[in-house]
Amino acid sequence: MNNLGDSVQLKRGVTLKNRAIMAPMTNMMSFFDGTITDNELAYYALRSGELGAVITAAANVQAIGKGWEGELGVHDDQHIPGLAKLASSIKKSGTKAILQIFHGGRMSPSSALRGEQPVSASAVKALRPEAIEPRSLSDEEVVQVIEDFKAAAIRAIRAGFDGIEIHGANTYLIQQFFSPHSNRRDDKWGGSLEKRFHFVDRLVDEIIETVDNETTEPFIVGYRFSPEEYENPGIRIDDTLYLVDHLADKKLDYLHISLGDFRQFSKFDEVREKTILQQMHDKIAGRVPLISVGDIRNSADAKEALEHSEFVALGRVLLSDPHWASKALSGRDEQIRLNVTEEEREELKLNSGVWMFMKAMMSDRIK
Repeated sequence: MNNLGDSVQLKRGVTLKNRAIMAPMTNMMSFFDGTITDNELAYYALRSGELGAVITAAANVQAIGKGWEGELGVHDDQHIPGLAKLASSIKKSGTKAILQIFHGGRMSPSSALRGEQPVSASAVKALRPEAIEPRSLSDEEVVQVIEDFKAAAIRAIRAGFDGIEIHGANTYLIQQFFSPHSNRRDDKWGGSLEKRFHFVDRLVDEIIETVDNETTEPFIVGYRFSPEEYENPGIRIDDTLYLVDHLADKKLDYLHISLGDFRQFSKFDEVREKTILQQMHDKIAGRVPLISVGDIRNSADAKEALEHSEFVALGRVLLSDPHWASKALSGRDEQIRLNVTEEEREELKLNSGVWMFMKAMMSDRIK
């Protein structure tokens, strides 16, 4: 049994003081050019110190990969000073700062790109309202994307972060290369399952090599993934079992599943013998830690999730209660705050888009 308060040394040498992690959550607090704001620094600082690690909201590695307004940027050296402030605001009392790096791909709206056409593995529209057809990346451009992910990792190192998380989940560009819906290529980057994995395989290997060449101290490299898609054709559990099986043998510190509820079953599974989390954990078989996430509200939920994972990521509960970790670790679940009033917004640093998400999440709970 994994205990929430246990410290853990990761594969690459960093030690996390406990198994509680702040999940990456979109907050839309950055300036229009991706520069960090004082509001954003205060938001992260309030939620740091008690957790083993904080994973930031997504930071785009290319200007053409910007997914929304108010998004953090890591695509240019000009962002390093602001990112250094962000890392410093998180690194309190031993909490580790992890920068999530990503590219929106076909999910980047033209408005966020100032009228430019988004790019993807293939020229296939997402099955979303108002989606526009992306432009297929050339072979040279695919290689450049990998180079820009590597450059983003170097900027994270120079800014003082303790690690990075490669965002291969939630329908963004990395997942688009792995998905049979968005990847219709017939070259080395697409076609069979093995060829659709090629981009992920090369990206992860080259990022790890870059990090190893640029650091003298241990530095975290993690990978986030989504287990399945609604689209047909789309990613299914068997595809993802292939993905995690291969990633688990790499020099990664963790794999981080993206789920709405850690107890959920596959939407295509009629037998329902094992949850998605359990299937992934069984396939990994102890080769690399797995981070669970999804509607973990108290220490009892965390204990249950840790039966099939090594860490738990907390999302919305940390928005309402920045001191969740100290309460859960000391058996004070009854004191955990789950809802927020309008009057408490300023106290909790819930500005901008994050308050919109918070209200929607609280509405879902009431239902």
